[in-house]
Amino acid sequence: MSESHLAYLSLGSNIQPETHLVSAIERLQNYGRVEKISSAWESESVGAPGPNYLNACLLLATRLSLRELKQQALLPIERSLGRQRTADKFAPRTIDIDIVIFDGKPSDNRYWEQAFVVVPLAEIYPDFPNPLTQESLIKTAAHLRQRIWMERRPEVLSPFNGNDSAR
Repeated sequence: MSESHLAYLSLGSNIQPETHLVSAIERLQNYGRVEKISSAWESESVGAPGPNYLNACLLLATRLSLRELKQQALLPIERSLGRQRTADKFAPRTIDIDIVIFDGKPSDNRYWEQAFVVVPLAEIYPDFPNPLTQESLIKTAAHLRQRIWMERRPEVLSPFNGNDSAR
């Protein structure tokens, strides 16, 4: 039996986001235990015009390795929910799921300046040090919220209130 890993995931959608965020979280439960879920946060589309996004973060305890999680869970979930990858990386999408932290190790540095990742992640991991600045995520989130419009949408993930959803 393999060991358990902790993966902090960022989820985003701007095509029927209320439906796709909930569906993605339900499907992720097949690959481990969802231990914490942030609120959903609405923000404007980044990089190209389009509908507003809803983003959330969650903590998944899983037996899958980093590679297995991406290949056996995240990509198939995205495909099953209609995600179509195109040359335009800013195109509207049904769902996007990224691994932000795996077993305490931060992923791609681009996440740490993106409000749509940091603000929800700070709800469930406030003391994690931002790898770029070493300040806590809660402080980074506060700085980003002063510059970027985001609105908390607690009703979107209300089906998961029993999963230690952040306030």
